[in-house]
Amino acid sequence: MDFITAIIYLVLFILMMVFVFSIGMLRQFMPKREIILVLVVSFLIGAIGGAFFLDPIYDELPNAVSAFEKSMPNNEETLHLDLSSSIDTKELRENLSATEGFKSFKENSISIPMWTFNEREHNYFEEIVGNIDSHYENYTINSSSIEISLADNYTSSQALKSFSDWYKLVYGETISYAQVHATLVVDSTALDRFEQNLLERGIVATSIEGPIQDSVNNTNSSMLTNMQFTLCSGALGVVVGLMGIYIDSVVPAYRRFRKFLKEKRRR
Repeated sequence: MDFITAIIYLVLFILMMVFVFSIGMLRQFMPKREIILVLVVSFLIGAIGGAFFLDPIYDELPNAVSAFEKSMPNNEETLHLDLSSSIDTKELRENLSATEGFKSFKENSISIPMWTFNEREHNYFEEIVGNIDSHYENYTINSSSIEISLADNYTSSQALKSFSDWYKLVYGETISYAQVHATLVVDSTALDRFEQNLLERGIVATSIEGPIQDSVNNTNSSMLTNMQFTLCSGALGVVVGLMGIYIDSVVPAYRRFRKFLKEKRRR
């Protein structure tokens, strides 16, 4: 939502509250039993105004907070990416590193999908995978996949090729697909630029860590639900209605109070 639209919505809600206040001021022309009806109408108008005009602005609060964090210097965001092995990670790295705000790009591990292992097969892969390639320093055998951590200066394509060569030698078949797990660290001010760059390649971050995401998560966790916010807007309408109802009593009392203070100062 742009700034001008937000201002228009706020003005419209204020006008609704002015209308509620005006209804309350008509109390002196109504029977006392009609006060309850005035309060009910005030609640309904406040709730409707909140739902239509304030709630869209309230929903933009996390974006406003994230925009503030993006403007802060020296903040970094870490994007966790799950990539297909068909993606040229070398070209991706070169493209990302040429973008302003780039910090680092690292391929952490690959997940090779397999079949559902029985206990004997699971134990076999536990023993053999570490001997396939000396770069397979850490690996995990899951129920239906193998995850291999990548050492420094060792790429996902190299890891997949060495495993595929061994698999073809033993099983007579090739493995041509794996999921690459990578992390991209960027300057917070450039987060939108990198997200758009990745989106153009069909890549969406699995998760994001950093000040921006933390602020969004904290804001979302502390926000009221739409229903709660609408009820609070209705309650505000009731308060404004009460102010209108009792304004004739409050204003004279306030004037008497000010007069009392002035007289006391003179003494």
